[in-house]
Amino acid sequence: MTRLTSCPDAETVAQRAAAHIARQLAEVRELRGVAHLALSGGTTPGRTYELLAAAPQDLAGTEVWFADERCVGPQDEQSNYRLADQALLTPAKVPAELVHRMEGELGPEEGARRYALELCERVPSEHAESSGPPALDVVVLGIGPDGHVASLFPGANTLDAGDDAVCLGVRDSPKPPPQRITLSLGVLRAARGCLLLATGAGKADAVAAMLAQPSRHVPASLLRRERLTVIVDDAAAPGGPAR
Repeated sequence: MTRLTSCPDAETVAQRAAAHIARQLAEVRELRGVAHLALSGGTTPGRTYELLAAAPQDLAGTEVWFADERCVGPQDEQSNYRLADQALLTPAKVPAELVHRMEGELGPEEGARRYALELCERVPSEHAESSGPPALDVVVLGIGPDGHVASLFPGANTLDAGDDAVCLGVRDSPKPPPQRITLSLGVLRAARGCLLLATGAGKADAVAAMLAQPSRHVPASLLRRERLTVIVDDAAAPGGPAR
């Protein structure tokens, strides 16, 4: 069952999210020695990253990945990597060898191909003896007003990718820029935990739709609910705050 927490404001959402991420990473490192964290772009995750950076020890032994990326260079203002680097990676002094960025400048197909190879090489599936998708430990996600997560958009063909799909190229994003790279729905569903953040009244309908019946028209609703934690502010909470 999805765990939903409503907070009075966006700052409290970021604080709760940072504490949740730190706690999950610590538990994973204690079990397996290394944790795998995937980041997304966006204002709300960005503040969460700033708070995480204030306690860099919480990221020790963590490899950093990305849920999606625009097909731009790493220093472009639209780059998810650039946001994460400025808010978290550089301030927390995360070693470069532990950061795995999507190479958006290679274009959607080649960038996705290379990222899938790297992810499969370094991140094991949930059960070591299986050939399933790589199982990230924590994936941080935002949600669009249309219910999209990562760069998986309502009704898109990417939602129908087979179980062997790890990373996908996108050429027709309804949000600019049109070319992107995204983790597949299969990889998001294989993650040991997804943390979804939403703030503002403009996200309330999307959050409500995500918690309703699963639908290809609301990609966030297709995540594995028993592995999903949702933290929202009161404005984004469906039907009022829940604690």
